[in-house]
Amino acid sequence: MHLVETMAYAGEKPWHGLGKKLEARQPIDVWKINAGMDWQIEESEVRYISGKNNMGVINAFPEQKVLYRSDTKAPLAVVSKRFQVVQPGEILEFYRDLTACNGFELETAGVLREGRKFWALARTGQSTTLKGRDKIDGYLLLATACDGTLATTAQFTSVRVVCNNTLQIALGQANGAIKVPHRSVFDPDAVKRQLGITVSSWDGFVVRMKALVDHPVDPDSVEGLLRRVLTYQGQHNNVTVVNEHAVAAVRALYEGGGQGAQMASSRGTAWGLLNSVTEFVDHHRRARSQDHRRDAAWFGQGAQIKRRACNELIKLVA
Repeated sequence: MHLVETMAYAGEKPWHGLGKKLEARQPIDVWKINAGMDWQIEESEVRYISGKNNMGVINAFPEQKVLYRSDTKAPLAVVSKRFQVVQPGEILEFYRDLTACNGFELETAGVLREGRKFWALARTGQSTTLKGRDKIDGYLLLATACDGTLATTAQFTSVRVVCNNTLQIALGQANGAIKVPHRSVFDPDAVKRQLGITVSSWDGFVVRMKALVDHPVDPDSVEGLLRRVLTYQGQHNNVTVVNEHAVAAVRALYEGGGQGAQMASSRGTAWGLLNSVTEFVDHHRRARSQDHRRDAAWFGQGAQIKRRACNELIKLVA
């Protein structure tokens, strides 16, 4: 079963092969229609019927509200009355001035889980090439959910062209994301100021990645590093368990099986080991579908694994 409800894309067909293809540099309003984001989240008071056989009195529950789609009237979530809604169209509007004046270019946008989550991803125009052939492009991802599963999240991310691996770009001391909880009003201008839509975070990222390229990894230390990164919480006593299958899979990718593993930038380097982890998370990790896997790689456990791997490898070159 796919998470993707509706989607539009420009450029290469996305990971799950779904969505409407658009020509490059389409207006925001065209994206809204084709990505299925041209509807509103409406609100209604929660009501219930008391009495036997549902024949009693209709009562209100004022502390909660129901969110539903304006187009289909389908219910989305029951949330606190203090929950601040972010509309699907607001996610795309965030990029209006960035695409018009800052050289950004929308690449994918869409709706997940019947309207409960939606996102847009834009190329920033920043790019670098490692060792002459290994191209990395910069992106900005903005996503939110109306069922409490995701704060409104803006994050810079990189995409390695040879294998479509994604990696968050750290913003100062943050983990690469600005999060606006739904108890606060989403202020796009404030988020842009926090992100600092500049080259500074990208430049720092490039410096770190070049350091990984230039750092050979002792073959004897690979296993230990992967066993620190590829773990999960066991069911008993919250014990941390090594994911042996993942360790073996990532080693195989690193030792030549991965896309781009034989490139000069990757072979035997910390950069190659990081990309073996990101390729496993983005493309091979067990999931119900390709887009479930990508959702986890952007926002869930997959993103955490990639962050742990990056932190461990940055320590090697510090």
